[in-house]
Amino acid sequence: MNRTDTSLRRALVAAVLALCACATTAEQQKPAEPEQKVEPAAKPAPAEAKTAQPPTDIEPWRAQPPKPGPSPELVIPTFQKAVLPNGLTVLVSERHDLPLVSLAVAFSAGTAQDPEGKAGLADLTYRLLLEGAGKRDAIALEEAFSDLGGQPYTQTRADGALVGTRVLTRNAPRALELLSDIALHPQMKQAGFELKKKQMLDTLAQLAGDPTWLAQWAFAQELYGTNHPYGQIGSGTPESVSALTLKDARDFWAKWSGPKGAALVVTGDVTLDQAKQWAAKYFGKWKGKAARPPVPPAVQPDATRQLVLVPKAGLVQTIVAMGRVAIPSGHPDEPALQLASTIFGGFFGSRLNMNLREAKGYSYGAYAYVDPRRGEGPLVASSKVRADVTGPALQVFLEELKGLQVRPITDDELSAAREGLIQSLPGSFATVEDLTRAAAGLYWEDKALDHYQQLVTKLEAATSAQVQQVAEKYFNPVLLDVVLVGDPDLVTKQVQPLGLGELVVRQPPKGAAPAAKK
Repeated sequence: MNRTDTSLRRALVAAVLALCACATTAEQQKPAEPEQKVEPAAKPAPAEAKTAQPPTDIEPWRAQPPKPGPSPELVIPTFQKAVLPNGLTVLVSERHDLPLVSLAVAFSAGTAQDPEGKAGLADLTYRLLLEGAGKRDAIALEEAFSDLGGQPYTQTRADGALVGTRVLTRNAPRALELLSDIALHPQMKQAGFELKKKQMLDTLAQLAGDPTWLAQWAFAQELYGTNHPYGQIGSGTPESVSALTLKDARDFWAKWSGPKGAALVVTGDVTLDQAKQWAAKYFGKWKGKAARPPVPPAVQPDATRQLVLVPKAGLVQTIVAMGRVAIPSGHPDEPALQLASTIFGGFFGSRLNMNLREAKGYSYGAYAYVDPRRGEGPLVASSKVRADVTGPALQVFLEELKGLQVRPITDDELSAAREGLIQSLPGSFATVEDLTRAAAGLYWEDKALDHYQQLVTKLEAATSAQVQQVAEKYFNPVLLDVVLVGDPDLVTKQVQPLGLGELVVRQPPKGAAPAAKK
């Protein structure tokens, strides 16, 4: 291509570019078209009023709320029993859905066996068992359980105690070897005793200033008296625990430990034959003269109401607790009384809760229950109420108690209480540990192996008339003692004008920490 052709080509490209630029500029400078206005449509002439029709529901089933399905089948576990030649009881409840077993030694001596003035001794003694057994000190014992995937525990209550663990079924024999060492060869050394005692005192320093704990402490003394097995609080007080010695713990153990006063409880993936073999191998040589404690004696309720104040200055809530000594486990009135206490204060829709919380707004909630034990257990109704309405709240308690006399229990109330108690019962057996506690309860309280099946039958058979009769018998407001924990000035000013009797002041136990405002 020569120079002339190149010049012509460049000229041509320049001309094309110039034309494009001019077109773009012209387009940009083109005046915008005037905006067209849209006139609103003329309003139609008013028509005759028509009745609005609801939209057609293409899913008519929505008009009806869903109906509840059938209740799940009630499954109550079964318990089996055997006794070794040395007197050791063996209790078993089978559950083979998982390869787990819960293993525990249930002792028949509990906090009810604390000597007078030595409250907390049973709890401290059982805690001491994990501070060394056989040739293992506390650390070696803990590590031995950990190697099996288990963790040892102790639990103490009024009528007995448990020392146990949970492991895979294949590890059960080795875990039983450790438990047998604890039961047969506890070390009970001074260092371990001092450690457990200090831990209990550290806990009590806070507990003994807690209003709820103070109510329990005063309630036990008021209902039973300090010379009764149930008259001392199981945790002990700072003063009573401070005075305990290693000799006290060793004496307690020597008196109450032995195969005739204990049971091996095995629940989960096990059979009775297997449990008997394990018991014979690991506990068959256990000897001892200790027998089961005697049944705590009956208590004659006071003929008149006792009114007790535990003073705690500055509290913005008052604990109101009312109750009396009621029934032992297995008493003929037990099922009906459970229903009556549930109707009175045992669930959200109960009479006491609906009045105190929903109608009056005095409290976040109230409750009532009966606690049958090997001896006569308590009947309790309680609530934390605003301090400024302590007097009116106490009047609500009394009104509802009188209401049981004048407003008979209805069929609807009975039906709700019965369903709640029965349907909640399987929750007591949810885990293998729950099964162990349930089996231990049978042992501690001398219950029949089919106790829970019998309880369901009796709850289902109870009539409104029977429950009403029991409610009137046990919820007599004159026979229910009152314990109040709160600001002494507020409580005194509000309660004394009610004319309920002399307000007796019971000072908190020595060594209690000041209570925080609650």
